[in-house]
Amino acid sequence: MTIRTIIVDDEKLAIQGLQLRLESCSDVEIIGTCANGREAIRMIKTEKPDLVFLDIQMPGFDGFSVVKGVMELDPPLFVFVTAFQEHAIRAFEANAVNYLMKPVDEDKLADTLERVRQRISEKRSAEEAVKLKDVLAEVAPDAMDNLGDEEEASSGRYEKLINIKDRGQIFRVDIDTIEHIEAAGDYMCIYTGDNSLILRETMKDLERRLDPRIFQRVHRSTIVNLNQVRQVRPHTNGECFLVLESGAEVKVSRSYRDVVARFVH
Repeated sequence: MTIRTIIVDDEKLAIQGLQLRLESCSDVEIIGTCANGREAIRMIKTEKPDLVFLDIQMPGFDGFSVVKGVMELDPPLFVFVTAFQEHAIRAFEANAVNYLMKPVDEDKLADTLERVRQRISEKRSAEEAVKLKDVLAEVAPDAMDNLGDEEEASSGRYEKLINIKDRGQIFRVDIDTIEHIEAAGDYMCIYTGDNSLILRETMKDLERRLDPRIFQRVHRSTIVNLNQVRQVRPHTNGECFLVLESGAEVKVSRSYRDVVARFVH
């Protein structure tokens, strides 16, 4: 898999520095560089890259304007590269893969490229699945009916209610009412809007019972119900807080920042 990449920055030294760091990545092919937002939009529309490293503060069209300018296309993945920390939340709102501070740290760049590879792989897998379904719909419609049944069964394998024995009582908790979950060793603290309960179970085992489309890890010891998130509040060092329906706040660690991009629009 070759990741066709464009670098956009109004500083030549910044472009050269990133190019040097990317030289060791055999699967990254730099197909062009741009010095401003207008050039970037033209090149993205013409070359259709997989990935764009994008400076935010540029004369004329800034990085966010570039993202808006190509939204009518099947847009590439974006990684914002900037010297200004205060743009972090807007970067995630723009569905960026990551947000890198200048000068770019090599370890953080390597982590970002792993996320890019995963996103591209998932996208291509989804496209292949769509093509396969189209073919099946034409040549074997009965198979498509069975496939639909299997998908419905798969979506139904996650818990709707969970039984929690706490303080000598058994509570039946509707999964949708859970705001967040915190791990404490082999125990899990289950928080709903008006209650907290202790469940003796590991996070790994509990995650298997929860729908990953709704419940996402935002910290090594915290899971959040994305449907309960009402606000994203920026914090220091690229971290942020999720404000939940009840008003409770949950910290998103830097390792899980890409979770924010999945549901903030």
